[in-house]
Amino acid sequence: MLQEMYRKMEEEIENLTLRVAEQANQRPRAQRLMTHPGVGPVTALATEVFLGDPRRFVDGKALASYVGLIPREYSSGARQRFGGVTKQGSPLLRFLWCEAGAHAVRRDPELKRFYRRKLVQKGLGKARVAVARKLGIRLWIMLRDEIDYQEFCRRGQKQHSGAACAGMPEVAYGANSHRPVD
Repeated sequence: MLQEMYRKMEEEIENLTLRVAEQANQRPRAQRLMTHPGVGPVTALATEVFLGDPRRFVDGKALASYVGLIPREYSSGARQRFGGVTKQGSPLLRFLWCEAGAHAVRRDPELKRFYRRKLVQKGLGKARVAVARKLGIRLWIMLRDEIDYQEFCRRGQKQHSGAACAGMPEVAYGANSHRPVD
């Protein structure tokens, strides 16, 4: 009896997964988000639906505050103390960004460097949340500017020579370097 129930549940999960993928493929904004490594149909669709119009957020900090990925602040006078994340927004979106961030770290060299730096500085849990926040801000930028991942990486390389994205070569001392030529 339990095996039969398990098979029915698996079929239902497969059916729902196909429906979510179908919905994501029908939406151009979700398709654009799925170009980022680690972001699948569920994360792309949830991000598009929960964020709505990306222009309503002034900056990445406002977005992170909306989702609940900023630290609580206990301040008095000149003393600033930060606590855990506020968890104000959607728990589902926070969860999906954390999961997508864990996958994106393996495929995106810039995120991998960021994660490793935060891992050494702050520890595992805080590093994962920091990557989730950074990924969320990247997805917001992609929605706001209506660009895909490759264009996002191209813009990032123009601003920070040497920063590479998945599928794009790293430029250390190449044509985009600021070092003078002898």
